[in-house]
Amino acid sequence: MARVPLIAGNWKMNLDHLEATYFVQKLAWLLRDAHFDYKHCEIVLFPAFTSLRSVQVLVEADNLRIRYGAQSVSVTSQGAFTGDVSADMLSQLRCSYVIVGHSERRKYHPEDDANIVDQVRAVLAAGMQPILCVGESFEERRQGIELEFAVGQVHDVTRDLNEAEAAALIIAYEPVWAIGTGMVATPQSAQDAARAIRAHMRQAFNDTVANTVRILYGGSVSSQNAAQLIQEADVDGFLVGGASLEVEEFSKIARITQKQSFAR
Repeated sequence: MARVPLIAGNWKMNLDHLEATYFVQKLAWLLRDAHFDYKHCEIVLFPAFTSLRSVQVLVEADNLRIRYGAQSVSVTSQGAFTGDVSADMLSQLRCSYVIVGHSERRKYHPEDDANIVDQVRAVLAAGMQPILCVGESFEERRQGIELEFAVGQVHDVTRDLNEAEAAALIIAYEPVWAIGTGMVATPQSAQDAARAIRAHMRQAFNDTVANTVRILYGGSVSSQNAAQLIQEADVDGFLVGGASLEVEEFSKIARITQKQSFAR
């Protein structure tokens, strides 16, 4: 089954709404000038909450094919929850995706498995797709249990989902030790993790679910390593952090990925 590669740019707490608008405009120009084919590679940006409305207006006004989503979501639909943003609010902004379970959210807020499952369900119920982040720290990798750890994180969420819900997931394998460090998993390591996750989805559900779910790699992705990583059979794109803040670099990663998708 052909899975369309997905390049997701997680801006984290960067770029105000004016900077976000400029970025999206320039990215659209760069990709247009490169004759980018969105049918063979999907582009999604994850601005801060304060920039989502500006990005929506620009995308719709200029009929851009760039998609966008949110970096997190509340498990509640409304009420006295200061600072929270509901899935329905994000859906009204026509977000396509929501990042769930990013290592920084797990560490600093913190979000546990039960909360992450509820987020996944809230996102799905609002008609969007969750991008579930999993990945080991350096300590798990040192112990040689990185695959078991990442697959275990997937299992902790998917065991509470039905087949339709599981098939709607996108899973981002992000080894924590590689996020923002400049270190990157080898293509073989990324493939090993993606293959193990896909095997889990096959065992827990069926071939259709396993072959449908897109698995992204994240962790110091750049134009220097994207071509090698995307050649791996089970790597279906990237969740890009720091490099997504540099429009020329992000555009280059997208173009490299699209080019390699034809060779898969």
